[in-house]
Amino acid sequence: MPLQGLWWLVCCRQGFSLLARDHGEKEEEESFELRNQDEHTHTGRGQLEVTLSQPTRTANGTPCLSGVPEEKRSLIMQKSKMTMDEDPEVLVKGWLLREVQGGWLRQRRFWFVLTTDSLDYYSGPDRDARRLGTLVLTSLCSVLWPDKHTYKQTGYWSLTVYGRKHCYRLFTKHYNEAVHWACAVQKVIDSKAPVETPTQLLIRDIEENKFNPEVVEHIYQHNPILRYTQSPLYAPLLPFPYGSLHHTHMAGKGYTSIREEAVRLFNCLQQLELAREPIPLIQGILQTCLDLRPLRDELYCQLIKQTSVTKSSVQTQPNPQLRYWQLLTCMSCTFLPSCSILKYLRFHLKRVQSLSADSEVESYASFIAQALEKTRGRECVPSWEEIQGLMGRQEILCTVHYPGPGCCQIPITSHTTANEVVRKMAERLGLQDSRNTFALFEQNACWEKAIGGSTIIADVITRFENLSAKDPDSDCQCRLCFKLYCLLDTDNISTDSIEYLFLYEQCHEMVVRGQLPACEDDLLSLAALRLQCLLGDFSALSPYPPLEQLFPTEVVEARALLAPVDPPGCPSFPGGLLAGTLWGHKRRQEQDQRLRARLREEGAVVMSTILERWKALVGYSRRDSMAAYLTIARQWSGFGCTLYEVDFYISSTGSFSQKLWLGVAASCVSLYRQGEAEALESLPIGQICSYGVSDSNTFRITAGDRDLLFETTKLTEIMQLMNAYFSATRRQLGKDDCISIETNPKLHPSLLELPSHPV
Repeated sequence: MPLQGLWWLVCCRQGFSLLARDHGEKEEEESFELRNQDEHTHTGRGQLEVTLSQPTRTANGTPCLSGVPEEKRSLIMQKSKMTMDEDPEVLVKGWLLREVQGGWLRQRRFWFVLTTDSLDYYSGPDRDARRLGTLVLTSLCSVLWPDKHTYKQTGYWSLTVYGRKHCYRLFTKHYNEAVHWACAVQKVIDSKAPVETPTQLLIRDIEENKFNPEVVEHIYQHNPILRYTQSPLYAPLLPFPYGSLHHTHMAGKGYTSIREEAVRLFNCLQQLELAREPIPLIQGILQTCLDLRPLRDELYCQLIKQTSVTKSSVQTQPNPQLRYWQLLTCMSCTFLPSCSILKYLRFHLKRVQSLSADSEVESYASFIAQALEKTRGRECVPSWEEIQGLMGRQEILCTVHYPGPGCCQIPITSHTTANEVVRKMAERLGLQDSRNTFALFEQNACWEKAIGGSTIIADVITRFENLSAKDPDSDCQCRLCFKLYCLLDTDNISTDSIEYLFLYEQCHEMVVRGQLPACEDDLLSLAALRLQCLLGDFSALSPYPPLEQLFPTEVVEARALLAPVDPPGCPSFPGGLLAGTLWGHKRRQEQDQRLRARLREEGAVVMSTILERWKALVGYSRRDSMAAYLTIARQWSGFGCTLYEVDFYISSTGSFSQKLWLGVAASCVSLYRQGEAEALESLPIGQICSYGVSDSNTFRITAGDRDLLFETTKLTEIMQLMNAYFSATRRQLGKDDCISIETNPKLHPSLLELPSHPV
């Protein structure tokens, strides 16, 4: 029995040793070095070659040299070295680990050789070593470079080479070696001529023969790849690099690779033919093209293919697939193709118009040709309503609100900008001759933001639709609002005009938000005048609006906090004794309840005071109430300015403050403490030398030797408003002085959407 056990142990040990050797285990680490330019001239090696010293034990069953005499060993080493060096096409060679599928080892060790045409791997470095695999390198191959994330997970630096059929994921313990291999493979890929697909070659032939209809017709007749098909597509029409999208920022959206997504797009196109409700499918296709920019040309080529006709097919197919034309219409209003595909598309539209006998197809082709002249990059996929309008080649109606309860329906297209809507609204409301300027705002119950003049309104509507879909039960639904923007002249506005109503309503919005610094007595009078304007004379039966729509809530909260939260006689304990205990939590709940009760009490007191003052306004007309309201508001020296919250401010003397207001007006730019009427700093517009963004959240205004430097999250809005004020001032006053804008090229271009203007 002991003899059998010993024999079993010897056999198992021998078997495991052979298995480990076959899988490349227990290998001593090779040393490698990168040859520089000087060594290249002395040794004659290529610039991309890696020199490796042979180990004392080699992998994949090669014999050990430890017992060989020194002379014979050097002879074997030189012979092995010569066999690998005699091929001039070899650029880099060496041992690397490769990830393999199946088996109990995830990585196996192979001898890799990079040539000018391929990346091969062998069982060993000898001449008679068996070649185990080849990855042919073309211009479509790609290399994924080493990254720290993989190194932290595996302890190896990895590089991935993507080919048409194969993907090699290689590992090494040396970062320099991984980078050297990646550089060498990428250099070979870059040296290859660009791959052209049959579709590209045929597009070039059509472009060269576009003035010869017979040749073009022959090309379409004998190349089915250019014509409509009901068969699936197995490869993209355009060349795309091999490789996965899992390592990109699109990995979380479920995309695999560009080539696979291109084939999926064609499958989605074919589903359009039978879809009862095509709009969700169209939105999904457009979203894919928005996320993956290279697919835009591919989709255009697929749509051109599916809408192409020949002279013979015009008679045999009297009812073409209009869904493809509808999707092509949506594409033409959303994305522009590259120059070469754009030429091909325009030729296709003209050819279809000349061949087709269907008036609807001709209408689609004409609409698309006109849309291509106006389209620029969209930020969002078209909304449901917009796609529905595009499928019928019709405009859509956009609801624009203005201060007060009014609104207008404005027809827009996929190319209508905010400036165009502002002009239409001004003409419809009779405000085109006003000295003040107007703008569109995104607005809900919590916030509002000015929309840049070149913004496409269809994108704004799509954002509203997306927000509503995420939270359909929310009360804060977004809307477009047309409002006063630059108040250049508030004294000469007629009291009978709608502009006077705009001024009054926007002033009241500032009061409710707490952005009009006034004493509490004036705020109570303003609330009473608001009720008189809305409801007329006091009546006990009149339903009046809630307090938060009449009076700033910050004032009510300040009044409630003046009273002690804890009632008299309540014992106090050190905070540390109650922290985290049940008693401490219960006490905090009681304090919150008492604070809410105080808020309700103070709100009732304030509301009763407002109602008493409302009773005293008997006989005031709506116009009188508005005039009295604005008279009180004009007492503030900063009336007419737009206030922005400033988080941090540093003056030219070195002092700093927190939580301020920046007031931008036609005459000056001022800083206020929140709730105070007097300005801390004020710079007249005429003295400002420059203004702009100094970093990601810092704004600087310079006037002579004085600087206003502050941090705020409203950089875009401040920049747009100041640019608008200077532009309007220049147009009205005609000054020739110029003002410079300080910009940071690292910032997003939309931050400087409105360029600097002479003042």
